[in-house]
Amino acid sequence: MGKRSEFVVSIADLPRQEGAQRQYSFTFSAPAGIGVDLLKVPQGAPITTEITLESVREGVLVHGGVYTRADGECARCLRPLERTVNEQIAELVYYPQSLKALIDNGADDTDELPMTDGDSIDLEPLIRDAIVLALPLQPLCQPQCRGLCPECGERWDDLPEDHHHEHFDPRFSALDELAARLAAEEGDNV
Repeated sequence: MGKRSEFVVSIADLPRQEGAQRQYSFTFSAPAGIGVDLLKVPQGAPITTEITLESVREGVLVHGGVYTRADGECARCLRPLERTVNEQIAELVYYPQSLKALIDNGADDTDELPMTDGDSIDLEPLIRDAIVLALPLQPLCQPQCRGLCPECGERWDDLPEDHHHEHFDPRFSALDELAARLAAEEGDNV
């Protein structure tokens, strides 16, 4: 399980009898890197959990709620934003012998399955997954956010309705010269 963190909780008082339950409330300090590119839980921010640990034949079922906040910026206009995370988790944490039985029976992709470590469970991967999966990859400050003007980079919402940019395309300069010459010739012929 690696370095012991505050997310590692004891299950020593949870009987291994199927259906036995214990309810817990924990508040953890967020480690670095929980989130997506544009929206992250600030390091050290509180992550509150209200969970139930339930003994099942294969391991311990962890279910309940995870609550925190994430800060970031709008994907369209880059305004700062904050989102409340209120996500449910339900994950089976396998006993080592149950996980070994899965592997022996030919189960694939068992490397990512959570496993108890003696009389403890590391809740960090479960909580991290719940939070990351709850966050939008492209967060918006509002659903109708118009973003930034591609010419000047200002927010469309901060610009006047008639905002536009004059475009000069050098490829058409020869046509402009021809039009001016034709107009001059027509003026001479009148």
